[in-house]
Amino acid sequence: MFRSHTNGELSLKNLNEEVTLSGWVQTIRDKGFMIWVDLRDRYGITQLVFDQERSSAQLMEEAKKLGREFVIQATGKVIERVSKNPNIPTGEIEILVEKLTILNDSQLPPFTIEDETDGGEELRMKYRYLDIRRNPVKDKLIFRHKMAQKVRNYLSDEGFIEVETPVLIKSTPEGARDFVVPSRMNPGQFYALPQSPQTFKQLLMVGGMDKYFQIVKCFRDEDLRADRQPEFTQIDCEMAFVEQEDVMNVFEGMTKTLLKDITGQEFGDFPRMTFADAMRKYGNDKPDIRFGMEFVELNELVKGKDFKIFDEAELVVGINVEGCADYTRKQIDELVDWVKRPQIGASGMVWVKFQNDGVKTSSVNKFYNEEDLAKIIEKFGAKEGDLMLILSGNENKVRAQLSALRMELGNRLGLRKGNVFAPLWVVDFPLLEWDEDTERYHAMHHPFTSPKPEDIHLLETDPGKARANAYDMVLNGNEIGGGSIRIFDKDLQSKMFDLLGFSKEEAEAQFGFLMNAFKYGAPPHGGLAFGFDRLVAILDGNEVIRDYIAFPKNNSGRDVMIDAPASIADAQLDELELKLDLKA
Repeated sequence: MFRSHTNGELSLKNLNEEVTLSGWVQTIRDKGFMIWVDLRDRYGITQLVFDQERSSAQLMEEAKKLGREFVIQATGKVIERVSKNPNIPTGEIEILVEKLTILNDSQLPPFTIEDETDGGEELRMKYRYLDIRRNPVKDKLIFRHKMAQKVRNYLSDEGFIEVETPVLIKSTPEGARDFVVPSRMNPGQFYALPQSPQTFKQLLMVGGMDKYFQIVKCFRDEDLRADRQPEFTQIDCEMAFVEQEDVMNVFEGMTKTLLKDITGQEFGDFPRMTFADAMRKYGNDKPDIRFGMEFVELNELVKGKDFKIFDEAELVVGINVEGCADYTRKQIDELVDWVKRPQIGASGMVWVKFQNDGVKTSSVNKFYNEEDLAKIIEKFGAKEGDLMLILSGNENKVRAQLSALRMELGNRLGLRKGNVFAPLWVVDFPLLEWDEDTERYHAMHHPFTSPKPEDIHLLETDPGKARANAYDMVLNGNEIGGGSIRIFDKDLQSKMFDLLGFSKEEAEAQFGFLMNAFKYGAPPHGGLAFGFDRLVAILDGNEVIRDYIAFPKNNSGRDVMIDAPASIADAQLDELELKLDLKA
């Protein structure tokens, strides 16, 4: 055996035992007459000691050859440390080495493999196999494993069956772009990698599986904004003979169990908010409700005062930032510049201060007198010491801009604490979205989402007003899961395809296999999928999913470690009967 114990388990109870340890050299301290080596593996660190009074000259010479990240095996006796280290589990003992074997040497690593490293993110991604040796990365991967085990245990106890679905499937429209894979055996034809197992899990319900789940890789060929990955992991679930409440109860229960097991916090029933209220109060459909700053609409108070920017705006709306009336002009100007960035797109920002001495002032005093400001302050429900920030413009755009500002202030003011959790269900989404460019409806979720039963008649008269039988779970301002009750009636599914602009031929070509299955007795069914990467990150008090993926891609979708994607040999192209014609 290469080891009798790991580097994290020995203690004073092992005194005088002869042990064999293996691992990587973390640090070396050479005092000439004594050498100390910190030996690291996944389980911890144990200190080795070489002493010229107790060790042979040959052993001392071997120890002097060691370098950082050498892989070694050491056999020796467990002794009590003179200078103890209370910060590690093995800090009361050390190993007086009697035999040393260098299993593999190592070049000097490109960055220090310690909790606080000198390596930048791109460098660490290039040498990810070294980065994984660091505790912050290692611990996140172990945490992810534990989360997956808890999910599997919960769903198995609830009677769910884990079923694998295909990775090479058919490309279908809607959603993001597909990654495609050419078929050598079928020249000119392509598989697609699944964006989700949506149709397969519905087919499993037709097949009578009743309760299905899978922790599954999914793929989307999309621009990687804001911590996205082209390949990601879902907890994918489906249930038969259920209504919306049945699905929500099961997965609210799962989330409560995870929150309790991992954070120690217990939750009652999750609050619910309609999509319309979420947009009105917070400007997005995944609001962070750990803090306030709800939107306040001001049209009736601020229009007609000869302030052209407000008078011509479709919506004037703002937030109250409590206790920030002492913001300096420099701080406010910085916020103005922040909202005017291209990523946000606001043309400017108006502020109103209700100062601690009761004075009311604003950036638009020329147009609004003290009485006007008093009414605005009253509308906000502000108190002395508060700062109100106001944006205006096109309704949809200004809500998105103010939402971004609200989240930015939440971060700056320390209101988005990683150890505070605020789960929320968002319900009653629109079934369809109108696209001005294509002049047709798109499914807000996907084409298989059922309308609310009471809204089915609207599909004939006013489709845009129909609500979806859909639900999203939000945690700390992130959508961690979403799902819907599916259409299981073939006539209603055909109607949905018609509304989405599919011809009969297109619908048959893309989804004929599903429609055919519905002819053979499809049960009522619905489900939900959690973004596993994001759920893991948030429950660990973070939001960056890349840290919880063993080998992530960068923001350009590249794996800089293996240098992928990459070109392939002409011979491979010939086998696939493909010819490249790249645009300049």
